[in-house]
Amino acid sequence: MQNSPAPCKHIGYIVDGNRRWAKYHGLPAYEGHLAGYNTIKDVAKATFDAGVEYVSAYVFSTENWQRTKGEVKHLMGLVLRLLTDDLPEFERHNIRLKILGSRDGVDVKILSAIDNAESKTANNHSGTLALCFNYGGQLEIADACKKIINKGISADKITPELIANNLYCPDIPSLDLVVRTSGEQRISNFMLWRAAYSEFMFIDKPWPDMTKEDVGLILNNFSSRSRRFGK
Repeated sequence: MQNSPAPCKHIGYIVDGNRRWAKYHGLPAYEGHLAGYNTIKDVAKATFDAGVEYVSAYVFSTENWQRTKGEVKHLMGLVLRLLTDDLPEFERHNIRLKILGSRDGVDVKILSAIDNAESKTANNHSGTLALCFNYGGQLEIADACKKIINKGISADKITPELIANNLYCPDIPSLDLVVRTSGEQRISNFMLWRAAYSEFMFIDKPWPDMTKEDVGLILNNFSSRSRRFGK
């Protein structure tokens, strides 16, 4: 008898194409980011409803600070809105929020909102939404190494398991599937450690055009794949 495919426990979305979506519709970049912000909530809910336990979204990378001051300000405003105004929505749906990334250079108002959102939703158990904010995959691994060194652990004691246990939010499991929108086929420094054995899916449509129907198609595609992990 053929084994049934393993369930998808963790999907990571590389949110791409907000600005191109806005340009296509003759709108300013901010409108694209606003549309993308709304899509994150809709797609995350549809993914949880489909039985996936963990959803990660790449919302602001360490490289995104290089964008214009105006665009960064708008993006910070949307992140703050997600962590404050939308908090009752996450609590109503019993979703736990976790924020992965460096705290360096982040406004204290946002840091306070992060701490509050994580605390308020800590006991929710219908799904975990991990927002990668001020995040870089290489930096996460470097920060994990710094933690290990600061603990006084000798080099001969370092194992992959030890590094994994010192990543940001180490309870967030490895990715089963990475989905990137807008036609680009790059990982762009997203969850490098957790993506080691991940499946990948690249979708042509920009992120704001994603729907709950796309989530069903994504999971159907994933279920058809054979994951052997080197066996």
